[in-house]
Amino acid sequence: MGRGGWKGKGGWQQAEIPSADDAAAWFGGRLPEGWFTGDPVVTVDREEIVIVGELQPLSGAYADDAARAAAEDGRISRFREETRDERIEIARQAEHRYQRKVAWGASLGGTRHLFTTHSAPVMTRLRQPERLVLDTLVDAGVARSRSEALAWAVRLVGEHADSWLAELREAMTKVDDLRSQGPDLS
Repeated sequence: MGRGGWKGKGGWQQAEIPSADDAAAWFGGRLPEGWFTGDPVVTVDREEIVIVGELQPLSGAYADDAARAAAEDGRISRFREETRDERIEIARQAEHRYQRKVAWGASLGGTRHLFTTHSAPVMTRLRQPERLVLDTLVDAGVARSRSEALAWAVRLVGEHADSWLAELREAMTKVDDLRSQGPDLS
């Protein structure tokens, strides 16, 4: 399970939220048999849990890559429609258990779709040099707003710093584990 964000006790949070360390196992036990070819990828952060599963492979031959991609897109759309009511019920239970929104997705071959993901506002203070970077992205047409430019920049950093971010998350998990094993000072 990807942590998606550090949930250590030393970080600032608006309110205590339940741990979702067992979310992958809970969804693995809760999901109906046959939905996915294996265990879904469950990614958790402070606001959302995203579940993405691989669908059964397509059978048959396709004229070209475009036809195969269209078939994959159609299969994912069918899965979304056929499982909607059940996914809503499972999400309702998970939202109660973990106090986070739940989003779903499916992948098949080279096609991946997320359904109704949560967009959380993030407040930040930027000095003029950082604002100028965002304004340049807006002026150049890369983004429509400062908010969109900031999201673009965060995605770019995430794509290029994956291994470093994974190491950082692992280190923070170790710190959290050590903190929980520490002496009880109360």
